[in-house]
Amino acid sequence: MHKISKEKLQSKSKVGIILRPSTPEIKENYFIIKHCFEKHNIEVFLERSSASMIDEDGYDLDMICDTVDFFASIGGDGTLISVVRRTFKSNKPVLGINLGNLGFLTDLKIADLDNFLDNLETDNYRIDSRMIIKGSTNIKKFFAFNDIVISRKSLSSMIKIDAKIDGKPFNSYFGDGVIISTPNGSTAYNLSVGGPLVYPLTDVFIVTPVAPHSLTQRPLVLPADFEIEFTVSDNQGAVVIVDGQDIYEVEHNQSVKIQIASKKGKLIHRKTRNYFQVLNEKLQWGK
Repeated sequence: MHKISKEKLQSKSKVGIILRPSTPEIKENYFIIKHCFEKHNIEVFLERSSASMIDEDGYDLDMICDTVDFFASIGGDGTLISVVRRTFKSNKPVLGINLGNLGFLTDLKIADLDNFLDNLETDNYRIDSRMIIKGSTNIKKFFAFNDIVISRKSLSSMIKIDAKIDGKPFNSYFGDGVIISTPNGSTAYNLSVGGPLVYPLTDVFIVTPVAPHSLTQRPLVLPADFEIEFTVSDNQGAVVIVDGQDIYEVEHNQSVKIQIASKKGKLIHRKTRNYFQVLNEKLQWGK
């Protein structure tokens, strides 16, 4: 039976803020949010690249990770994913503040923040621990909150990818590529190509082929204690796309090994947030 975590912040006096990149017009919203935190006696530490974007002073991310009690991501789901990936090793939870349409991950708008911080003071909130996956090649290591995609380089040809579980061959994928998703990412690219929705607080891999040549290739859900290895058999090599944000090249016969990371990504949510209600609203089930 699933149980909601009872983890709480040990202190709530310092927050690190990271803004959606390439949007200097976010400055006015930032000061509204900063004032709201300070009204609740929470000191704000703005990350340096975010600060530079709006002509303010900021702090190095490593210093912020060592200093703050939690982070706030200001933007959308993409910004939140980036912040979790950059900070999860510090074990500091992230609060997502959405500036547009409410997403699957960011359920708080600026107008909700003051009331939420009242609830934060009285421990009326929750912290969700989300699975992170670690990928590695012979020269690179990377982490994903949503998914790792191994994709063809050329639009004019398909790609062949041989897959192993714990060192034993189990499949060969021939098509446009393959998605290795966390439950968090089951509502992202995985969903758009027919992969299953998976409850986000579980620990499993979702392996979903993209436009497979054979219709017998189906999505696969695997326990997260496996190590999965994908070897690119295509002479042209492939590209590895991490959370839709970072891209790496993989050469012919190079392997990508994927396993669960040793630490979780942590999200701060309202206690009343209901995952299935979010699915109902975002996917318009029953309409």
